[in-house]
Amino acid sequence: MKVGIVGLPNVGKSTVFNSLTRAGAEARNYPFTTMDPNLGVAVLADARLDALAEVSVSAKKTPATVDFVDIAGLVRGASRGEGLGNQFLGNIRECDAVAHVVRCFEDENVAHVHGGVDPVGDAETVNTELLLADLGTVERRLERTSKAAKSGDPKLKAETAGLEKLRDHLSEGKPARSFPRSDALAEILRSLITAKPTLYVANVDEESVAEGNRYSAEVEELAAEEGAEAVRLSARLESEVAELPEDETREYLALLGLDHTGFDDFVRAAYSLLGLITFFTTGEKESRAWTVRKGSTAREAAGSIHTDMQRGFIAAEVGDWEDVVAAGSWSKAKEIAKIRLEGRDYLVEDGDTMLIRFNV
Repeated sequence: MKVGIVGLPNVGKSTVFNSLTRAGAEARNYPFTTMDPNLGVAVLADARLDALAEVSVSAKKTPATVDFVDIAGLVRGASRGEGLGNQFLGNIRECDAVAHVVRCFEDENVAHVHGGVDPVGDAETVNTELLLADLGTVERRLERTSKAAKSGDPKLKAETAGLEKLRDHLSEGKPARSFPRSDALAEILRSLITAKPTLYVANVDEESVAEGNRYSAEVEELAAEEGAEAVRLSARLESEVAELPEDETREYLALLGLDHTGFDDFVRAAYSLLGLITFFTTGEKESRAWTVRKGSTAREAAGSIHTDMQRGFIAAEVGDWEDVVAAGSWSKAKEIAKIRLEGRDYLVEDGDTMLIRFNV
């Protein structure tokens, strides 16, 4: 499960990536610095895990993580192969969601690929290229399917009719993610870039993190129109505080009127964008956050810990993390009947603390 960080050249993608993952991707003031995608892992800060580790006096604490991919900057004509277009589009297709970084700061020392700060125009440039790429995919599929449908196969006829509607939808500038779900088109919809869940990231200057600016407001309005989410951060600020000790970070943020940076908001939004939730295991040896898809069963959650647990699943002891913390330990929570027994088909909820019973 990977989130691709995309955008025009020089909007701060690699700087955002570096601050999130500490991966050290090259970030310079010229297009196509990122020739090949950089991969990195960002930690999901979680106060719930901290609290569980504290009451369990855990020797080790392991948080959930999110995988990010820093993808080369896109330019006009990418859908026709301009710049690193084909490579760019291929890299996005391999991701499960998209974080679209948009420049919302003015800095004469950082060149803008189109000559001036225009966040909505920048976003539309990227979105148009992605739409054109998807439109080409749909038209090629439609050409093949419509020919085959002449045989009279009802499934092919239904697919052809659906593809025509999807082609018209994309031609109107609407992303595939807003197209009605269709069993006949499930396969091709999964292959389309604009079908991927998308998060807009307004990259502002340090002074605008707390309240935003007119540029970030435009991005937030654009996201709302598309039914997408938007977060605000300063890539430069993130890169600066990433190098500071924790106490100096707090002091620096306080001077800017902040109690946290946009780092945690971004990672948490990306995690949610992927449709993921967290459950916990806790004890003296380790407290750990485990990642599963929303809607996963207790047996599937057991498999995320170890395949043997899924294969030999018997039951799951489940308690809300708040109840465990309030009781002071897992064993005390059991004593006051805050832990219940659930079967294999129980749907895991975000924040569940679990102990898996299994036998192999």
